[in-house]
Amino acid sequence: MRILIVRTSALGDVIHALPVLTALRRHLPEAKIGWVIEEGMAPVLAGHPDLDELIPVRLRQWRRLSAGGIRELGSFFSALDRFAPEVVLDLMGNHKAGVISALTLADRRIGFARRHRREPSSALWISQPVVPRGTHAVDRMLSLLDGLEIPPEPADFGPEKLFREEPAAEAGTPTPYVLLHPGAGWANKRYPPAWWGEAARLLHERTGLPTWVAAARGEEELAAGVEAAGGGAVRTVPAPDLPTLAALIRRARLMLGGDTGPTHLAQALGTPVLMLMGPTDPDRHGPYGAPERALYKRLACSFCYQRLDEAKACLLEIPPRRVAERAAELVRQ
Repeated sequence: MRILIVRTSALGDVIHALPVLTALRRHLPEAKIGWVIEEGMAPVLAGHPDLDELIPVRLRQWRRLSAGGIRELGSFFSALDRFAPEVVLDLMGNHKAGVISALTLADRRIGFARRHRREPSSALWISQPVVPRGTHAVDRMLSLLDGLEIPPEPADFGPEKLFREEPAAEAGTPTPYVLLHPGAGWANKRYPPAWWGEAARLLHERTGLPTWVAAARGEEELAAGVEAAGGGAVRTVPAPDLPTLAALIRRARLMLGGDTGPTHLAQALGTPVLMLMGPTDPDRHGPYGAPERALYKRLACSFCYQRLDEAKACLLEIPPRRVAERAAELVRQ
């Protein structure tokens, strides 16, 4: 059987989809498995032993008509044609994934049933709808395997299969330390940098551990704000790519962050996390299998899933002192 997974982005969602790949390989060892993924997320799956083919896409760039974009689009169509899947698993539930699924011409296109999709009208692209089980995003994606009669089982992220070639520059990283990723795709998911810095300072007083702030490209100013507020307890370290970030995560005693890809990556890699959550529901998007590692304040407007321009009460009701206290508890465990 030739099976194609469609989960193009974002980092956290790709991480949440990993147990689907692991389960497919365990139950269908002879299958040929491919995955369509945005080019920027491809390092997560590069060299993954359960995957036979990685098909990168650059959907955002293709929106701009150009000779190069048209050539890339043609190459993508050729890659789909060469892989020629018999089954497509749409793990996204929107028109983007639905169209990609339809372009494969596969007879079996398995996806969420209409009322469970992010974009309900995209159900027209699916030939085999499945009603998802569970609440968390991981369990919902795993339930699509019902369409292949694969029995339910505990989620396995396969941490040993991820980022197996570690950047040489990170091999000598001194330990122990706490790692912090202050960024997030939504502004209202971002805890204020000064508050992160204060929490790191208090955590250092309680545990003696420094906090390293992973500075992704474009987030250097955010990291600098944390470092300035944390004084000598905080140090900024470059994390320009996913392999470098993964190496930093693996060596950390604890990972601090919001509901964002790097924090979910840490959970998948087996590094303890403390996730500060605001507009999103911990039951759906918190640390999988470890709800006690989500820190949040339940308000009347909680879990609105709205993208806003700044942090709101759901995050601002969590003081740095509380973050440091809970982080210290986890470090001692």
